[in-house]
Amino acid sequence: MPIDAAKALAAEPRSGEITWDRKDVQLYHLGLGAGVPATDPDELRYTLESKLHVLPSFATVAGAGSPGVISGLSMPGVDVDLARVLHGGQTIALHRPIPVEGKAQATGRIAAVYDKGKAAVLVMRTEVADAEGPLWTNDAQIFVRGEGGWGGDRGPSTRLEEPAGAPDRTVERPIREEQALLYRLSGDWNPLHADPEFAKLAGFDRPILHGLCTYGMTLKAVVDTLLGGDVARVRSYTTRFAGVVYPGETLRIRMWRREGSVRVAVSAAEREDAPVLADTVVTHS
Repeated sequence: MPIDAAKALAAEPRSGEITWDRKDVQLYHLGLGAGVPATDPDELRYTLESKLHVLPSFATVAGAGSPGVISGLSMPGVDVDLARVLHGGQTIALHRPIPVEGKAQATGRIAAVYDKGKAAVLVMRTEVADAEGPLWTNDAQIFVRGEGGWGGDRGPSTRLEEPAGAPDRTVERPIREEQALLYRLSGDWNPLHADPEFAKLAGFDRPILHGLCTYGMTLKAVVDTLLGGDVARVRSYTTRFAGVVYPGETLRIRMWRREGSVRVAVSAAEREDAPVLADTVVTHS
């Protein structure tokens, strides 16, 4: 069996120093579509260095060389075909607001291995701390098709009941034609998001937008719409990647207020609301 769960869970964590500065933060925000209108005071918080704050989803791209998914797939006990790998979900827990500039230690390990029958699920956990203490914990849920069936723990269900009633707010966010090309400059160089020929080999008509770009766009919409533009209110953010979206399309983001949280559903408006993000929750103060 290419995945040895016991060996993977027992493997020594991998650590490394990561750094980022305000330019990295600004580039990330621009990759999410921030800055429209360019002179809007609310948008300047994402784009102008003198007013800059950091959207918590920046944690998914902070620091070149951070232990991440590719590093985790080379851990002891894991030997898989990358063509069978899917990014199934993402969770961030914030311990305090992310500074505009930083130097921190990132420690990555495989926190769980689940047997879903036709697939295995690896939970890649990255914990990040600086000199003042913990900053964030990042969990990526990775599906590896064809690697289940060994009789292991199926793990918890991540499916949530559909929110009842009409959403409290619905907003639409256009995806620019070149947005994937800009977003990839934050560190995800997968040609699936840029090269039409590679996208066709992967089974898509054209390059698709990064799931983590949709993830960031959605959090920005929640912060701007329901949290008064205050990024420091976000405590955690989790989602399941339910489908793809293409540059040039429009995200339809529906939000339901709950006590201390916001439930969110994201779909592709032009394709009869085809699901893009599901089981999505933002907890907040």
